[in-house]
Amino acid sequence: MSIPKEPRQLMINLMYLVLTALLALNVSAEVMNAFFSLDKGLKGSMDIVEKSNVKITENIARVAAAYDKPENVKYKNNSDQAQRISKEFVDYIEGIRSQLFDLAGGPGKKDPTIPKDIKNKDITTNMFVKQGLGNEIEAKVRETREKLLELADKDPATAAQMPLDIEPLPAGSDKKNWADFKFRQMPVAACFPILAKLQSDAKSSSAAVLNYCAQKVSGETEIRMDSYEPVVSARKSYLISGESYEADIFLGAYSSTADNIRISAGGSGLPVKDGKARYTASTSSVGTKKFSVKIDVINPLTKEVKPYTKEFEYEVGQRSVAIQLDKMNVFYIGVDNPISVSAAGVSSNEVKVSASGVTATSNGGGKFTVRATTPGEATLTVSGGGASSTFKFRVKRIPDPSPMLGARHKGGSMGNGEFKAQSGIAAVLENFDFEARCDVTGYEITYLPKRQDPVVRQNSGVRFSSDVQEMVNKAKPGDAYFFDNIKCKCPGDAAARNLGGLAFKIK
Repeated sequence: MSIPKEPRQLMINLMYLVLTALLALNVSAEVMNAFFSLDKGLKGSMDIVEKSNVKITENIARVAAAYDKPENVKYKNNSDQAQRISKEFVDYIEGIRSQLFDLAGGPGKKDPTIPKDIKNKDITTNMFVKQGLGNEIEAKVRETREKLLELADKDPATAAQMPLDIEPLPAGSDKKNWADFKFRQMPVAACFPILAKLQSDAKSSSAAVLNYCAQKVSGETEIRMDSYEPVVSARKSYLISGESYEADIFLGAYSSTADNIRISAGGSGLPVKDGKARYTASTSSVGTKKFSVKIDVINPLTKEVKPYTKEFEYEVGQRSVAIQLDKMNVFYIGVDNPISVSAAGVSSNEVKVSASGVTATSNGGGKFTVRATTPGEATLTVSGGGASSTFKFRVKRIPDPSPMLGARHKGGSMGNGEFKAQSGIAAVLENFDFEARCDVTGYEITYLPKRQDPVVRQNSGVRFSSDVQEMVNKAKPGDAYFFDNIKCKCPGDAAARNLGGLAFKIK
């Protein structure tokens, strides 16, 4: 994009860019906030797992105290170490979260639990990738997993239940390593749930080790958890109107072998498989939606039923549309003006554009070509998926090209031989991103020989006529040539425009 020299035009351009940025912020702010909703959900799940871990640890200690055997003492100590190792890892990640929070501007004005600069990608790339913190986290994950696995005698079944691990890079990925894949160009908002998941995985991995120790202490699976709380894991907490809300509902810290529970949501019973049930609800209106979950736990020995209930919520948003000019912030007359149009949550094939003051032709895939014929203002209306927005743009003529001798020289001193080698005057569109050509229609040339009277000729078209070429060939040091009233026509012009003149001194 060329930068206008006129202060007023520059201010208009800057105001447009700011408006476009604000529109983009309005579309994505709710999505960024959804990351923190996910982060809070992960922290809540981690707290539930921690409560269960504390209960298991207490039961192991109780059994080990009642049956004082070397093996029981060993696994009681292992369970204590597992809790300590997972806490150290969680505290380590929490320190990184605090550091990231501060680098992102600290507490936000609307919500002090959310940092100010939640969209910044440079902070996370520099912190985790360039400064190597991501590699440090990777090493810490591997070290913590290995320590926990040692406490479970490297049992393969326990290892399979430990989610704390470094997943391999996807096939065909261009990322250099795990840190590059996880954090490069990730917004600050997205990194908080990533770090929270690592903390949650550490607690869940510790739970797997504790369950192994509990089995070893009792000689069989005797320990039964007597405190439960429902947990909802939703695919996303922010949806577009018309989409379906889906969530996995399961009993916190309960294994997949659980077959003694009943789950209902919104007053309706749900089929349970591997200790989980899936809840689906339609979203016909926008706003915050709530639903209640009830889980009945049946004691397999006494058949006693204990109910547990909790209310959950999610947010439904409205579709919105946006438009982006691919090259400039105005439409130019006489050339193809390409634009890209998108609508959040809507397929590009469903997006439609209607125009006033210009014509808009679809090229498929959200791409359109706009053609203009008259200066002034144009209006584009973008619609799709039930949403519609109107955008206004200015329509201008192609800017004046620069007159040049031989398409290179703008005036001044020129050597005798170089001047004679030129063949005409061209109109050049400098710093103009569109495919356009302006043709010179004619000009006046004045030849002023040194210490002689001037000679004036008229030339039609770009190239020198024979009599003008003859006059150019007479050039010698001290002579001067003046090209005045240079006129040209650009695409969309009804009449030729005057580009002014050029002056050359022969040296």
